[in-house]
Amino acid sequence: MLSAEVDASKANVVRNLLGMDIPPGTTTRVNWSPSRSFAGIAVDTPVLVVNGAMDGPTLCLIAAIHGDELNGIEMVRRVLYDLNPEKLRGMVVGVPIVNLLGFSRNSRYLPDRRDLNRYFPGNATGSMASRLAHTFFNDVVRHCNALVDLHTGSFYRTNITQLRADLSVPEVAEFAALFGDIPVLNTPGNRNSLRAAAVRAGIPTVTVEAGEPMRMQTEVVAEGVVAINNLLNKNGMYRNNSFWAKPEPAFYRSAWVRANTSGILFSEVKLGANINKGDVLGRVINPVSNEQKPIVSKFKGRVLGMALDQFVLPGFAAYHIGIRARDAQKLVDAMQPSESSESAEHDSDSLDDAAMPAAGDNASAEEGFDD
Repeated sequence: MLSAEVDASKANVVRNLLGMDIPPGTTTRVNWSPSRSFAGIAVDTPVLVVNGAMDGPTLCLIAAIHGDELNGIEMVRRVLYDLNPEKLRGMVVGVPIVNLLGFSRNSRYLPDRRDLNRYFPGNATGSMASRLAHTFFNDVVRHCNALVDLHTGSFYRTNITQLRADLSVPEVAEFAALFGDIPVLNTPGNRNSLRAAAVRAGIPTVTVEAGEPMRMQTEVVAEGVVAINNLLNKNGMYRNNSFWAKPEPAFYRSAWVRANTSGILFSEVKLGANINKGDVLGRVINPVSNEQKPIVSKFKGRVLGMALDQFVLPGFAAYHIGIRARDAQKLVDAMQPSESSESAEHDSDSLDDAAMPAAGDNASAEEGFDD
């Protein structure tokens, strides 16, 4: 497991990443270049590396796989540049902007409109997205002992700062428990996401979802930085002054509450609010007729994500509700994969007198609202 406590006195060694030797006790910057086949369109991607003076694991922080997600970029910068390599055990690798091609165009996607986070671990002879995923996975990800993939909401939606983790994998559950007081949604994720591919490769990986796209939200960034510093502190890599809190109970399922009419959405609930079945979450108002239709929750839980107020159509996914594990199971005890926003939900037993949605009804794999 990701821990620097095995031999805290052991000196670190020179480590090699992307063809560069990184001496112990140093901070440096190297570049990841996809491959010669992208000459003329791809630019070198900066990779920040802090190699500690003492031996320990390699933690990777990855941001902006989606080019319009800015909060994670700043989280990586703050964490990496605040580290003193003389006090660090192991190595921290930060890639602030994986999808530079999308970032330079203010776009979530690659220039060919593909979502890079649906092509991992990639294929050396596949599509452009698949080739990029392949080189990044092999050149960077396989050097990680654990990985944090930083994201925001998408398509004019926002998320409370939270983890996404497949708690059915013991190493991932143990890893997720190190972040402190942050909500955790138990979900395996899209099979071809970076997170799922890395877990299959034996690398404990979680996603941090925080805030909304196309904006730099300093309060949200600060929450993410605290969570990462908690991780570094708790696993013994870097002692800091982060406040440690017990992990929150996990959300073992989630569901989207949708609008049933068209109009302008006006939310009446705050992001992160605890709600009950029957609560009015917002209203859709017809700006011409003044007809108002409430959006009522079918579930008891917490608002993990929600749409910004905007024009909506029938079926629009407006509120993402996390449903706590039965009997308030603690994070490390919640071991069943979630049927979440990342994959199609399946029929299940009733919960708080409301049946969970059938496959397809609340699935957002089709919509890609998150990682």
